[in-house]
Amino acid sequence: MSGDPTPAGEAGATGATAVEEASRPSDIALVEAVLMVAERPVGVAEFATALDIPARRVEQLLVELAEAYRREERGFRLRHVGKGWRLYTADECAPWVERFVLAGQSARLSQAALETLAIVAYQQPVSRGRISAVRGVSADGVIRTLTVRNLVEECGHDHESGAILYRTTDYFLERLGLRDLDELPPLAPLLPGVADIDDIVAS
Repeated sequence: MSGDPTPAGEAGATGATAVEEASRPSDIALVEAVLMVAERPVGVAEFATALDIPARRVEQLLVELAEAYRREERGFRLRHVGKGWRLYTADECAPWVERFVLAGQSARLSQAALETLAIVAYQQPVSRGRISAVRGVSADGVIRTLTVRNLVEECGHDHESGAILYRTTDYFLERLGLRDLDELPPLAPLLPGVADIDDIVAS
């Protein structure tokens, strides 16, 4: 036999890497997938690091996608704004999108939305992670709904975790007929305090 045999651990790691690479989606599919979930413009360097794609290749793919969306007259456009790229509604579709969003605002809030809104109202500023800890389920979808309806809004980032923080809006006060948050009913004691939420997240 020539040479030393490859250690079992290394062989397994190499095999796992090979399987992962074989099932890896195309570069353009990965870039597009990130764009679909991004809540802010994403820079070329961020794409390159997260997806393990050369920055020059990422920039080329973004330009190709932007041109393809425009050429195919899709309902959205890919734009380079500031230091990053993000998907936006096509200008010609804006009136219909606005009609859809406004129509949705007249619908009743779900129980999940009401619970989340109460947590934001009494614990603000609060992150999605903290809201999810209180409710026991992911709050991502509900937060998006409340944001679209202009009941909650972003208000900075947590100094320790960097997580986006949320608070209620002036429209929220208007809908409840309140002058300020001090007029909210004294329900805060029924919700876990900040220290309690930290314990839940850590458990």
